[in-house]
Amino acid sequence: AFYFAIKEINKDSQLLPNVTLGFHIYNALASDHFTLWSTLLWLCGSPRQIPNYHCQTHSKFIAILAGTAAAFSAETGTLLELYKFPQVTYGPFDPSLSDKDQYPSLYQMAPKDSILVHAITSLLMHFGWTWVAVFVSDDLKGEQFLRDLEAEMLKKGICVALTEKLPATQIMYASSDIIFMSRIRVSSANVHILYGEIRSLITVDISAVYFLTTGKVWIMTAKWDIVVYETDHMLHSFHGSFSFSPHKGEVPGFRHFLQTTNPSQFPEDFYFSKLWLSMFHCSLPGSQCGAIDVCPPNTSLELLPGNIDVMTMSDSSYFIYNAVYAVAHVLHKMLLEQTENSEQPGLLPWQLHPYLKKIEFKNSAGYSIFLDGKRQHVAQYDIQNTLNFPAGLSLLVKGPLDQGLVIKEEIIEWPLGFTEIPHSVCSKSCAPGFTKVPQEERPVCCFTCVFCPERHVSNQTDAEQCSQCPKHEYPNRNRDRCLPKTVDCLSFEDPLGMALNLIALCFSVLTALILGIFVKHRDTAIVKANNRTLSYTLLISLLLCFLCSLLFIGRPHRITCILQQMTFGLVFTVAVSSVLAKTITVVLAFKVTAPGRRMRNLLISGAPNYIIPICTLIQLTLCGIWMGTNPPYIDTDVHSEHGHIIIVCNKGSLTAFYCVLGYLGFLALLSFTVAFLARNLPDTFNEAKFLTFSMLVFCSVWVTFLPVYHSSKGKVMVAMEVFSILASSAGLLGCIFAPKCYIILTRSANNSLTSLKKRKNVNGNGLSKHSN
Repeated sequence: AFYFAIKEINKDSQLLPNVTLGFHIYNALASDHFTLWSTLLWLCGSPRQIPNYHCQTHSKFIAILAGTAAAFSAETGTLLELYKFPQVTYGPFDPSLSDKDQYPSLYQMAPKDSILVHAITSLLMHFGWTWVAVFVSDDLKGEQFLRDLEAEMLKKGICVALTEKLPATQIMYASSDIIFMSRIRVSSANVHILYGEIRSLITVDISAVYFLTTGKVWIMTAKWDIVVYETDHMLHSFHGSFSFSPHKGEVPGFRHFLQTTNPSQFPEDFYFSKLWLSMFHCSLPGSQCGAIDVCPPNTSLELLPGNIDVMTMSDSSYFIYNAVYAVAHVLHKMLLEQTENSEQPGLLPWQLHPYLKKIEFKNSAGYSIFLDGKRQHVAQYDIQNTLNFPAGLSLLVKGPLDQGLVIKEEIIEWPLGFTEIPHSVCSKSCAPGFTKVPQEERPVCCFTCVFCPERHVSNQTDAEQCSQCPKHEYPNRNRDRCLPKTVDCLSFEDPLGMALNLIALCFSVLTALILGIFVKHRDTAIVKANNRTLSYTLLISLLLCFLCSLLFIGRPHRITCILQQMTFGLVFTVAVSSVLAKTITVVLAFKVTAPGRRMRNLLISGAPNYIIPICTLIQLTLCGIWMGTNPPYIDTDVHSEHGHIIIVCNKGSLTAFYCVLGYLGFLALLSFTVAFLARNLPDTFNEAKFLTFSMLVFCSVWVTFLPVYHSSKGKVMVAMEVFSILASSAGLLGCIFAPKCYIILTRSANNSLTSLKKRKNVNGNGLSKHSN
């Protein structure tokens, strides 16, 4: 590329007309000693290095193009600065060399790589690689790159599994410390990032020969030629690697120059002859190489093996091409100004600096070139994929990185061991429906997947947290999306509602039949005993109790919600107060024996019958206060049943509800107590024992109801309340009226006055006459 640029400029009639550019080439070894030696040799022009003396009178040097290593440019720059010699470097951009206070005469052709870390993290994110190892050169530039990369990866949720500092070689291909390569094999990361100066990269290149590392994807921050040369064997550690190279245009004519050039065109250049001898194993005609064959006339660099990529312009070649043109344009402008000012042409190196700082031109590829550090281009990158074929060939596949990441995945060749996009993660991704939980004392990329809790979902991979479904929706079985809930209630079509409805109707019909039996046999002794009117009242209230349970089944409305509690409280109050009245009647009937006593007058006057309206009036007052302050209303239960919104009646004021229920409990407990005390009275038509047992059943049902009711939800809660109503009503009906119906229907002989007298004579006791 350097020769090509010189040849183009010297043939160009517009650029430096009548001026021929010449050059000297000095070898820059990877050694501080040889760097200073070669620099002094150039300055003095003599094998004896005498500072401040120049022994060459026939050569006029105007500028220096320095090599790829930043350390070399810094060493030569410190010495050249004493003479204000301009130095243009064609190596990778180095922030330390841009310090104009320390290196005012040094210019860098390479653009700033400030967005390199963004480009690398974009590639990592594109393939989902979040667990990577980083290898950097052991210098300030490597440390700065590592800090910037870690900061950028932290923003993107990418973690560093391993960090390794690369040792630098001091002498080309000398034995190096390659122990660090052994740690690559045991690295849990499948993706390795490599960044460093040429000396560190040589170390990696040499190590790769001894430590074949397969199954790892290498991401290199520059395509350096030495690594490409190592692909001449079938298996190599860098097969399938990616490299980021500053984007550069194709220089017209450069490929043709490579195809047609040969050492005979540059007889003074020893390196051309050495290249032909090394690559083609032949020598030029007329050479004194003995048994070495003479190269055919058509020998060309294009015929080199595919593992040596000479036909593609490398980064350093592109920058050195631009560097030659930059110096040429500066010289052209200076000579024009001197000609216009009628000055004698005479150029000194220090005079180039003002022009180098301001120079701007377009190269033959159409890209703007300038050297002003404050106006440095922000680099765009080509992504290259290094391949090797079965014969050991390599190929570079380019994908432009322009205004974002563009990857041609269909032409990517992956390293050995991978048939598809490799995975490089600390933990496998959490599927939708799961959330990530960080592992203690490990990087954020290492986590465990936990199933979303109840009523929560996550609809994306690697969700940080689960989101709660709205009240009207519920999560599906996989917890990855919310589904609309079905509006439901304890309806008549529901199996549970249908069963309770059937039970209520059956008991209602049974109660009506018993009432009919009592009406039909109203003149029999057993019906007339213990107040016939109270029996009718109790049966009618029990019938209403069974029917009121139907108000709890079906879709609730505001009216039905109010009627549920009002009807329940009043009809049960009538039923329990009827039992209390019957119990008091039994006690008065057997305890009052002397005529004319006040208690006898109470019995004859029917005073127990007033118990029912008094007790009912108290309950009605409580219900009125309840309905006037905080009545029941329609409510929804969205949590009790999965996937359903249950429409229920909210009690409104729980205090009022428990007051109504507590009042019923008080009446039931009072009835049970009175009946229990009267259980041993003479048993001829005495129902005290039956009343005691019926109250025991009633109280047991409702005492059991309270804890079960509070532990139930949704339709089960409503069903539990309906069941308690039916069970307690059935207990009263069965315990009080079943024995009487048995006697009426099957023992009619015992249901007469004659039988009563016989039993009176046998037992020695009788039944006092009382009001029926």
